[in-house]
Amino acid sequence: MGSSSAMVKDEAEDSGVEKTETGPFKEGEKVLAYHGPLVYDTKIQKAEFQKNEWKYFVHYLGWSKNWDEWVGADRLMKPTEGNLEKQKKLFKSQTGDKQSKGRVPAGKQKSASERDELKNENKLSGTRGKKRKSDPVSESKVTDELDQALKISLPGTLKKQLVEDWEFITQLGKLVKLPRSPSAEEIFKKYIDCKTKRDGAVDDSLIEVLNGLRSYFDKSLPAMLLYPQERAQYASAVPAGSDVSPCSIYGAEHLLRLFVKLSELLVYTNMEHEALTQLQQKLADFVKFLQRNQSNFFLTSYA
Repeated sequence: MGSSSAMVKDEAEDSGVEKTETGPFKEGEKVLAYHGPLVYDTKIQKAEFQKNEWKYFVHYLGWSKNWDEWVGADRLMKPTEGNLEKQKKLFKSQTGDKQSKGRVPAGKQKSASERDELKNENKLSGTRGKKRKSDPVSESKVTDELDQALKISLPGTLKKQLVEDWEFITQLGKLVKLPRSPSAEEIFKKYIDCKTKRDGAVDDSLIEVLNGLRSYFDKSLPAMLLYPQERAQYASAVPAGSDVSPCSIYGAEHLLRLFVKLSELLVYTNMEHEALTQLQQKLADFVKFLQRNQSNFFLTSYA
């Protein structure tokens, strides 16, 4: 910290602006951070004064360290009651039966390309994602275009399922009883069995897509697919440091939430048009499979 403090002092003097030791946030402090349209729980690992402004190296709680990144103070907020309420409202608006058309206000948006890949992203997209240059205008245009291209259309009955899911948890205070049967993993297997019986065989590309869905589900569930009311249950069902896979614990209810979020997760992958079309077809077919088996896969009431 000695050399860092000296650097801070020198740069502050050069800029003519008096700076505190760590700016508005401190190392080790737990704060809220904007990423895309949502706000996440984070912990500040490092604080450095870079190019006349404070930068913070944050760890997204519940996520792999591979997602850690440097952010500016304009991306961070203190976990006050008002900001926590804002976090809940943003999450709620993104978990309904439609994708939010808005993005984070200018100055608070940050490209997901800096946290660009989940472990098996290439298996789902057919090609690895590439980091994009930070150009707010072109990036926003590409994001909007891909949001539409990757958006998975859900049948009305499944949209209704999402609404009922939200009502049970946020309005009635009830939760999905865990472990679920069938689990998401078992649903994937049932889908393969169904395709094999119908078509005689399952091609490798479909297996890769399903493997990618498993990976996205396991990685994104704790950070994007849970309501605040479910976090304590998750901590109990999937203990920290354990090798328990959410895919083996959670079922159709949370798997359906993933399809609401897929365009957000895939938007920064660099995909050829043909690969995108094939991916859409495979995902749409899987959604139809969920709909056909809705009475068997989904709960009609929560505990």
